Amino acid sequence: MSASLRSPMTLEAFLAWERQRDMRYEFDGAGPLAMTGGSLAHSMIATRLVRLLEDRLGNGPCRALRGDVKIVVAGRVRYPDAVVTCSPLDLSADIIPEPVVVFEVISPSTAGTDRIAKNEEYRATPSIRRYVLLELTTIAAAVFERRGDDWIGHLLTGDRPLALPEIAVELRLSDLYDGLTFTPPLP
Repeated sequence: MSASLRSPMTLEAFLAWERQRDMRYEFDGAGPLAMTGGSLAHSMIATRLVRLLEDRLGNGPCRALRGDVKIVVAGRVRYPDAVVTCSPLDLSADIIPEPVVVFEVISPSTAGTDRIAKNEEYRATPSIRRYVLLELTTIAAAVFERRGDDWIGHLLTGDRPLALPEIAVELRLSDLYDGLTFTPPLP
């Protein structure tokens, strides 16, 4: 049995390398990970989320952005499905400054990374106040929020409100899934 070992890359080397590529890659602290396409349902949930966020944020200082720009967290590079920042934006940049709220739509191929590795990275990033993991096959979300030094998680299902006090927005969870048919969540 043989194992192939990759040489670790630095964050700076990765950023320079990725900027020369046509595809998007995440960086796990050691090397690049190709970003693959998602399902239609995944895209619809993420697109609706950004649209609803932007409608509620209006012309204030915060902006909701879709997952085609990256964030740097805990020495890693991630492309969340949606992110909100309240920092001024340099429109020529490819890194979102100081993310405040980060969203991932859970896919079968990314569930472990989203629930564990990214959760730890987002927890270790002081600007991130809330991390929302949206389920793909049912109307539900796991929400993690920063409370002092604690990182507290809770589950939302159905028509419950998704409160985002860091950006003064509240959404109905079910609105993110409008037009999609799923198995009803557990009571």
